Amino acid sequence: MPLEIERKFLLRDDGWRGDWTREHLRQGYLSGADGTTVRIRHAGTRAFLTIKAAVERDDARDDPAGAVRREYEYEIPFEHAAEMLTDLCRAPPIEKTRHRVEHAGRLWQIDEFFGNNHGLVLAEIELADPAEPLDRPSWLGAEVTGDPRYRNSFLARHPFRTWGDAERHAA
Repeated sequence: MPLEIERKFLLRDDGWRGDWTREHLRQGYLSGADGTTVRIRHAGTRAFLTIKAAVERDDARDDPAGAVRREYEYEIPFEHAAEMLTDLCRAPPIEKTRHRVEHAGRLWQIDEFFGNNHGLVLAEIELADPAEPLDRPSWLGAEVTGDPRYRNSFLARHPFRTWGDAERHAA
């Protein structure tokens, strides 16, 4: 079973900024029920269909933060994704720039959101094991891995710009 082990963090400051590789992403959701989401994504000139689902507790491998999920991803024709994003996904799509930042020999993905989620910036790192130790960069803020509000599928339905000040600072 393909698993994604990913931890997610808010950022303390802009210390991560630099001349890193980046890519514009546009994504939407076809469904999202019972902890399963079906996503369509444009990533540069490529497109993907991704299915993510919660794992059973026995499969979670001691994952108290909720970092482990099933993930199935398939490349699809760009034109099909464009049509699905326009005609089938909840509007508007998530728009963000993904920056690939290296720190201590590890690749961090910094997502800078635009549109309805403007102002939100998140750092993600994929791990081989949920208990894997991290060398935390100084620009890393609070961990939000277990907070469902920071999942893109949630942000598609409840954009960051609609959150009140209390919600924004609850992490």
